[in-house]
Amino acid sequence: MKLNRFISILLIVLLSLSVLAGCTQEAGQGVAEEPPEETPAQVKEEPAEEESVKEAGTITVTDMAGREVALPLEIESIATFGSIGVLNAFVELMGSGDKIVNDMTPRFSNSEKWVLQYEFAPQIKGAPVLENTDGEILIEEVLALNPDLCLVMSKDYIEPLESKGLNVVYFEWKETEDVKTAVALMGEALQKQDLAEDYLVYFDEMVADAEAITKDLSDEEKMTVLYGNITQFTQPHIIAEWWIAAAGGISVTNDSWVSNRAEYTQEDILKWNPNVMIVTERKTVDEIKNDPLYSDVSAVEKGYIYYIPTVAHVWGNRTVEQPLTVFWTLHKLYPDLVSEEDLAEKIDYFYSHFFKTNLSDEQIDSIINTN
Repeated sequence: MKLNRFISILLIVLLSLSVLAGCTQEAGQGVAEEPPEETPAQVKEEPAEEESVKEAGTITVTDMAGREVALPLEIESIATFGSIGVLNAFVELMGSGDKIVNDMTPRFSNSEKWVLQYEFAPQIKGAPVLENTDGEILIEEVLALNPDLCLVMSKDYIEPLESKGLNVVYFEWKETEDVKTAVALMGEALQKQDLAEDYLVYFDEMVADAEAITKDLSDEEKMTVLYGNITQFTQPHIIAEWWIAAAGGISVTNDSWVSNRAEYTQEDILKWNPNVMIVTERKTVDEIKNDPLYSDVSAVEKGYIYYIPTVAHVWGNRTVEQPLTVFWTLHKLYPDLVSEEDLAEKIDYFYSHFFKTNLSDEQIDSIINTN
């Protein structure tokens, strides 16, 4: 009897231990399978941190004075000083004319030559002017605009602007190839390197095309050209010696340069007897035609006196439009080699592709036939 009772108790104990072991195993398995806690807030924090870093980020560019300048990643506003036409054209070339915040100074805005600047950047008409007639910076106007980027071509502008905490990038254009460095710099500052590279390829291709068109011209067949403010006997920029040659012409002032300035006399003009005259002011065309002193000059006799176009800037001076200058000149010198239709297509492509502006047929015609 006692034995049966002992066996019964033993069985109960063994059964209880078995049940407890099973519960413990299930509890252990439950802990192992539970994933680590991860809240939605933790998942979203990483991109939020990356975004804040990007918003606060900058890029560093080296300008053409060798200065390292830190700029915002996103440039929303640009002010231009001094050579406004040249600098605006660099911005507009990048399709960013809408970022310019200042109007041109009166010496530009009071002239009909610059009317297309308001086509490329219509918002600048009536915007604050940032310099007085003496070229002095109106710093209060500048600070009120607080532009993300200030563009200058004179080192005299750097310190007055930089000392007020403004970002200043200096451009320089002394040699023909400087335009390529300047465009690359503009592309870097605006984070449009691909477009800058596109322009550099276009520039070289246009120059190569002009060379191919004129390569068979002998020196005797090449037209001699006088460019500049002819009634004042000056040639404003040495860059003209390059584009005249690139268009297959011979510049008569090529050997007249002293200290970055070309000066000559009436006697020189009579001696040179240029085939073509290209002038910087429309009124000069009639002044030369009506001056009896020049009546025997070849360009006057044949009516080959042309007024250089001004679109974003004066085509004969420093401008990103220089490839068009070459072909416009080529058309005037050798109309059998470059037709008006071909030139019109090149003008249309350039401003629609780079400046993001579609010029009308009438506007293109007025560029080609400036007289």
